[in-house]
Amino acid sequence: MKVQTRCGRTINVTRFAPQGLPVGMGRVVLDTSFSSHDADELWASLTAEEARRLAGLLLYQAAAVDAQPPGTSGVVEVVPVAGDVYGIRVRGHELTVDQPLTDGGKDTAPTPVELFVASVASCAAHYAGRFLDRHGVSRDGLRVRAEFRMADDRPARVASLSLTVLAPELPPERLAALRAVVSHCTVTNSLATPPEIELRVSGDGAVQPAPTQEPFTQ
Repeated sequence: MKVQTRCGRTINVTRFAPQGLPVGMGRVVLDTSFSSHDADELWASLTAEEARRLAGLLLYQAAAVDAQPPGTSGVVEVVPVAGDVYGIRVRGHELTVDQPLTDGGKDTAPTPVELFVASVASCAAHYAGRFLDRHGVSRDGLRVRAEFRMADDRPARVASLSLTVLAPELPPERLAALRAVVSHCTVTNSLATPPEIELRVSGDGAVQPAPTQEPFTQ
């Protein structure tokens, strides 16, 4: 996996984790091209997009060599970090959420609502990518843009969500098929047929279950 930078570098991100290697000895390998004019110093200048791609490749390879055993699938745990920042633990991964400065947060991470929208968009991207693979079409240029609007009334909620899927390598005659596939991604299906949500709150060992008849609302 590599990143071609505008400054002329080729940065390869691979991993060294052969079978039988002791636990914790796997490594992520970062290699970049070296030119004669570099002398004794090697550097790369990255655009914001190149930096994000490189970070994504590093995280991908790090997960592949991570010695930590994964957690339980289907379980998400949220714990406070500082102020409005919360850590979200999903198997062996950790995300964070925060609030913007206008809402009293430090704006160090996306909000929970933005992660919700991101889950819809990323699920759509996943389905789109798999569709392109099945049809032998390159994923180059694949993008999903999500725009959302919050409701003006109560309860607080996302009122509208618009997705735009850009697949420049896909022939026009297959766009309708791509739309049909993406419109039924798992997250979108979960919105169309909402899951049952059971809420329990506990403190000092006492647990208060959710009402049996009333739906969970804020």
